[in-house]
Amino acid sequence: MQNYYEQHIFNGTPNAVVALSFVGTLGLCFMRAGGPLAQFLEPKIGGRSILLLGCLCKALGMIMAGFANQIYQLYICQGFLFGIGASLFYYVSLSVTPQWFYKRKGLALGIVASGSGMGGLVMPFIMVAVNDSLGVHWTFRILGFICLGMDLTACILIKENPALKKPRGEQKKLSDIIQLSILRDTDYVLWVAGSVVVLLGYFCPFYFLPSYGRSIGLSNPQGAVLIAMASVANFVGRGFTGFCADYIGQLNTNILFSLLAGFSCLLIWTFSYTYASLIGFSFVFGLFCGSYFSLLSPITFQILGKEKFPTGLSLLLIFNIIGVFGPNIVSAIETQLLENSATQGHYYQPFLSYKLFAGACYLLGSLILVILRFRINKNWKSVV
Repeated sequence: MQNYYEQHIFNGTPNAVVALSFVGTLGLCFMRAGGPLAQFLEPKIGGRSILLLGCLCKALGMIMAGFANQIYQLYICQGFLFGIGASLFYYVSLSVTPQWFYKRKGLALGIVASGSGMGGLVMPFIMVAVNDSLGVHWTFRILGFICLGMDLTACILIKENPALKKPRGEQKKLSDIIQLSILRDTDYVLWVAGSVVVLLGYFCPFYFLPSYGRSIGLSNPQGAVLIAMASVANFVGRGFTGFCADYIGQLNTNILFSLLAGFSCLLIWTFSYTYASLIGFSFVFGLFCGSYFSLLSPITFQILGKEKFPTGLSLLLIFNIIGVFGPNIVSAIETQLLENSATQGHYYQPFLSYKLFAGACYLLGSLILVILRFRINKNWKSVV
């Protein structure tokens, strides 16, 4: 959609490419920033009302984006309004699901998290088909109505456990919602640090695989297939993550899967120069890369306990905003390396920095989580 806006809607607008790139970035930031708002609203209106509010924000954001003719309007609609709505929905889903499961909590959360992988598979094809036939404005409007229908269904199906439901009318102060004292908990700080570093690498393959494919001679449809393959594997992998977590431990599973995702970048993507090898990388990376999203809620609960969990989850999601800028950071590195190569006359393999950056982030983040794991329990055989 960004390419279409660049070429057809805002063609000739100064700095349109850079300005449009911040639409998605803003959306991702606000998707992770709504936790404190959900915490503030929960005792006043309840979880289901927050879901309905999120549903309304998401649908309105998409539909109103269909009427946008200025980039700042996309910031408001697609960036802020849709992002906040998605954040409210995400926070409640992560908070409510563990209330209903004990023995298979990891699997339940893995299945919930896998839904985004399926969305990543289906939605691009819907967007391309609608955009080709009806144009970009109607694409956003139709996406808004799809969000409305799907989210209303979720609002009906998702409910809080009555035994754990918090009483209405409780007044919360800002200091109750954002308890910065948890940042003195070394285990929690290690968990946040490891997670953020992993996320810096997570987005890179999804952003740059199609461009890398074109650089080695693949077509645009083949580039789309790479993302579709990663999304399918991500869907399967997140559920599989939860299944493994119930048997070998949540933190153990997250570390193992993050290591495998990192090695797939360094040992497979680095040496992938054909369509077949990139298909293989997309599947392997997609299978292991999303373990964090399946397990962020139960691991946070494991570290902080019930009372501090809501604050810990909110702050963790806010810190996750840093990970959104991974592609921007590595793009700056890649640009500098290409410029140095051109001016100094030495050979540099394009896209190599993306591969190494993604792999290094996963491995470094995993190392931090290994330190956390042995702080919690020094017995390497323990289920942690």
